[in-house]
Formats: sequence, structure tokens, C-alpha cells
Amino acid sequence: MPEKIKITFLGTSDAIPSAARNHPSFLLTYQGENILVDCGEGTQRQFRKAGLNPCKITRILITHWHADHVLGIPGLLKTLALSGYNKTLYVYGPSGTRELMNSLLKLFGFRNEYPIKIEEVRGKFFENNEFRLEAESMTHGIPCNAYSFVRKGKIRIDKRKLKKFKIKEGRHLSNLKEGKNIIYNGKRYLAKNLAYHENEKKISIVLDTSLNNKIAPLVKNSDVFICESSFHSELGKKAKEYQHLTAEQTADIAKKAKVKRLILTHISQRYNKNQEKILREAKKIFRNVYLAKDLDVIEV
Repeated sequence: MPEKIKITFLGTSDAIPSAARNHPSFLLTYQGENILVDCGEGTQRQFRKAGLNPCKITRILITHWHADHVLGIPGLLKTLALSGYNKTLYVYGPSGTRELMNSLLKLFGFRNEYPIKIEEVRGKFFENNEFRLEAESMTHGIPCNAYSFVRKGKIRIDKRKLKKFKIKEGRHLSNLKEGKNIIYNGKRYLAKNLAYHENEKKISIVLDTSLNNKIAPLVKNSDVFICESSFHSELGKKAKEYQHLTAEQTADIAKKAKVKRLILTHISQRYNKNQEKILREAKKIFRNVYLAKDLDVIEV
């Protein structure tokens, strides 16, 4: 079986944290990659609480440069330096990220202890044999991105079948990966009996934004759609004023985009005593929905 994609919810609050919810941050782990999406204040402590090693971070995706999403970056970078981080750290973000990131490095006196590569991104901006990363601009008053992580679909070999038929590793397996039949020890084996096609898996993360027509195309057919739901629809005017989404809008997007699972996050502290109100509103429109809590972990 292929490795699962793991998502750790390090922070699920909005601009004001609470005792139960930290500022926004999520860690996506797959195939040796540890991709941090946003880094709100206190994210380092959340790493410790989750039993995670920040030195395994490979990439940081910044949605936008509001304080509650980035104030944890200086401390994290310093911790990496003090801990002997020896990789290139890739930092991606919307327009203006390069200037703001360089200003941050200068302000806090970083001394090039390890390479940091900064890119301003939109569309498909990274791809290897296993996955790709995509970005789309959102509407939040300042440059803002939403992101999708897509594990590629591919033909995978069923190792249990290899063991059953006593087929050992070798060059012949490359033909199976191409969907071709093979001959092993004089016997013909059909690719369909030894291999299977694994569909792609898509994780989409949409944080601070007002309702716009770019969200649904980005998240279409996502296996997991993680989205801000800062307000109940009763405060729809306030959500529009502050350029955020209501739970109703988020659920409607999930339904129209035909996602498989919706996870609500970035919950306003005004709902601390009644968070189920947000969940109930979304469930009226989209049934497979979950309200994330700090340090929750899901696998896809």
C-alpha cells in the first residue's frame, strides 16, 4: 500500500488565539516532505505538543502576510539555525513575499546559517515524480494564496501478489509499472493481476479570503478540502466586510466543487463556547464535514 498523506492541524484559530486554539498552521507530511502551511505565533510550541521535529520541515507555504499567519516564522527560523538545520528551506508565497521575507531576515539578524530559497508563486509551482503543488490567488485585501497538494495517480505493484507468485525484484517490474505483461522464469503474468492503478489524491487549503470564483476550480474533486469558516451566516455582512467566509459559503463551495471531505478551520474566537453552531450550519449543505481542533491528525 502507498504511503498515506498526513495532515497535522497545529493551529485552527482566527486572528485571536484561545486556550484551545492556536494561530493558523498546518503540517502536511508525505514521502520525506514536511510542508508547513502558514506559521502563526506559537507554532513552535505546537510542534512540541504534537511530538514533531521542526528540523524535518522542507517547505513553507505562506497564504498571506497578516500577523496571525506569519509571526511564528522568525522564531522557527532561529530554532532551525540553533538545531543544525542543514537543508535548503523553500519558502513560497503570494506577490510581495520575497521583499517581506528578506526584510524579516534582516530585522532578526539571520546570518545565512542555511540556504533559504524564496519564491512568489501562482499556478503549478513545484512537481516531482510523486506530487505537485499548485497555488491560486484569493481576495483578502492584500496578496493572498490558496494551495493544493496533489499526489499523482500511478500504476503500483501489488507486493503481496509478487510474494504469492514468488516473483523477485528486478528490471521486469519496470514493465509492470508501465502496465505491460511480463514473463518471469518462463511463465507469463498479466499486468492487471500484479498491479493496480492508484488515483491521484488532492488536498486543498483555503484560508483567509472572501467568496470568489477562483476557489471552486482550485479545490475541485479534492479528497480533503480544508477551509476557513470564520463566521456563521448570521454575521454574513461582517464576513464580507473583513473578507472572510461563512460556514454556509464554505459548505456550498465544497458541494459545488464535488470534494469528498470538508474540514472547517480558522474559527472565530466568538464561537469558543458554541463551535458546534459553525459545524451545524455547514452540515445543512454538505454532510461529510468535520470541525478541526488543534493537534488533530488525519491521513488520506
